[in-house]
Amino acid sequence: MTVHWCGTGLSTVPGLRRLLGRNIPMTVWNRTTAKAEAAVGDLTDDIRAFDLPALSTAVEKGDVIVSMLPGDWHVPLAELALAKGADFVSSSYIAPEMRALDAAAKEADLRFVNEVGLDPGLDHLMAHWLVADYRATSEFDKDNALSFTSYCGGVPKVPNAFRYKFSWAPVGVLKALRSPSRSIRHFTELEVAHPWEALTRYDAPLPRPESFEVYPNRDSLPFMTDYGFAPDWKVKDFVRGTLRLNGWADAWDDIFKVAPKASDAELQAIADKLLQENAYEEGEADRVVLCVSLRAEKDGEAVYHKTYVMDAWGDARGSAMARLVSTPVSWAVESVLAREIPAGVSAAPSDLRLVNRWLDSVHGLAQHLMVVDHLT
Repeated sequence: MTVHWCGTGLSTVPGLRRLLGRNIPMTVWNRTTAKAEAAVGDLTDDIRAFDLPALSTAVEKGDVIVSMLPGDWHVPLAELALAKGADFVSSSYIAPEMRALDAAAKEADLRFVNEVGLDPGLDHLMAHWLVADYRATSEFDKDNALSFTSYCGGVPKVPNAFRYKFSWAPVGVLKALRSPSRSIRHFTELEVAHPWEALTRYDAPLPRPESFEVYPNRDSLPFMTDYGFAPDWKVKDFVRGTLRLNGWADAWDDIFKVAPKASDAELQAIADKLLQENAYEEGEADRVVLCVSLRAEKDGEAVYHKTYVMDAWGDARGSAMARLVSTPVSWAVESVLAREIPAGVSAAPSDLRLVNRWLDSVHGLAQHLMVVDHLT
């Protein structure tokens, strides 16, 4: 059995180094071997140039393929895993083409685990914990009105004028501004074409309370089923979204005006300029804030209201984003090897044994992690 870890970009190294330190047979694949050697060459000499035919030759039945490459590689690598009888792990969202492999993966008793990074990943674990906690209370009632919010954002530890900094190419962030979203607000589906059209304020229950700008992203609605919301529950609000520093919308106003209609070449030119002007300096601390909240109301009064809140920042170990994306991926690899995750295509686990174990381990990654009970 060998773990084939593909990709050693900025968000991947802590989890990779963790696995390499646990005496798990591994081969590291990267398009540029020099970058991989700089990142983990002190821990392994099995570093190879990433190439699909070469990887295909190396993978054997019972291996695990980890894709930390750009998103368009995930499905081809999962298909390779299926052909070879190998398991697969990725931190990214489950694309329809990935979900289409579910039946074949189950039939082959293979585990294709996705959405096990930060967001998606740790946010899912917190949501599963809150729903299970609420179900276990005496206040649980299917007729309660539920409000669920999940906001995550990577922001500079020391705010800048642009209210954001980039640790990798900004094109993905800019393209996300073109993406519509769907959520539930006040018992009604809310569809918006661009994030800034649904911008609101969020007061995070941090040790020192702090407000942020937040907006919904992607399609939140399918996650109600993923998180165990029953079809007959009364959902007042359900939003999965992005968190930004106050002042972000004003600082980005000029970009909002041009991004929706910009060509790919124009968007790349904007991205290049933004990266030049707003990139993290070597050793500069980033920050990640994640707040997942569940509130239940009966006759207009809250009977349950808790928030799982995390605040983390870069330190001597490196960036917070890299720790929080890649370390959970390493936990998923170990859980796949231990057969703790069922066969098929899946996201971050809902099994409370794994949820609690993984969340307990987040204490070692974040500077602040706790559940806030707003009713005590």
